[in-house]
Amino acid sequence: MAYLNDQILKSLREARQRKGFSQRELSAKSGVPQSHISKIESGAVDLRVSSLVALARALDLEIELVPKKAVPAIKFIVRSSTSADIAGAQKPTPSSPAYSLDGGDDE
Repeated sequence: MAYLNDQILKSLREARQRKGFSQRELSAKSGVPQSHISKIESGAVDLRVSSLVALARALDLEIELVPKKAVPAIKFIVRSSTSADIAGAQKPTPSSPAYSLDGGDDE
């Protein structure tokens, strides 16, 4: 379980840095005290759900509970979305859906 907590803390820190926010700016946007954000990011305190939700919203993130069986599909979608964001202005490539109900083409 510690690994999962570490991943969440790392994701929050990286999201804050991608947005270009200092801990102080994130504090102002989320209402979570800067000193608490520092302690959260360093793993010195347990992250409460209320703080996680406030920080996620300030970072334009959503928290969702996903059935365990759907995790691989969600990870694929997130990876694809992140890759597209990084690619930026590159020419879009045709994509196929992550799943299909009937296995056939949409035509």
